[in-house]
Amino acid sequence: MKSEKEKMLAGELYDATDPELAKDRRMVRMLMHRLNVTEYGDASAYRQILSEMLPNAAADVWIEPPFYCDYGYNIYLGERVYFNFNCVLLDVMPIRIGSYVLFGPNVQIYAAAHPVDATARRKGPEFGRPVTIGNDCWIGGSAVIFPGVTIGDRCIVGAGAVVTNDVAPDTVVVGNPARPVDPLL
Repeated sequence: MKSEKEKMLAGELYDATDPELAKDRRMVRMLMHRLNVTEYGDASAYRQILSEMLPNAAADVWIEPPFYCDYGYNIYLGERVYFNFNCVLLDVMPIRIGSYVLFGPNVQIYAAAHPVDATARRKGPEFGRPVTIGNDCWIGGSAVIFPGVTIGDRCIVGAGAVVTNDVAPDTVVVGNPARPVDPLL
């Protein structure tokens, strides 16, 4: 029989209160706390915490605290990724982000979801869908990216956009729900 963690990573319904998953979340929360209170300018401590918290991230990733995630080990970051203040990544499934990607403040990426049916939701199981963001993207402040979304290379997601569907490469999207527009610049 599959463990709850195996179910989670497979995108199946799983019990998030499982002791193994709770332990994983506690570990990353301790690291997030350390990151979020690390004295500004202590590059050595900052890099050490990031390498433990995000083991699948390039060494030159930069995150402005505070930063929040569920597990950390499901986040894959390419080179020169930058997160501005107060970003949240619910990484119950892989969140894959290419290189040279910029995130404005308050961006939220959700790989986590709950059943639509109220009776099933009341029982407590969750599930997830992976999120992928290509290379050279710019995700504007307070954008929200839904479970299962893929954003192609060189895209711009406007501030406050709610991305519920895939975005083709070289596209600018804005609004709620996000929709393509002609580039503004």
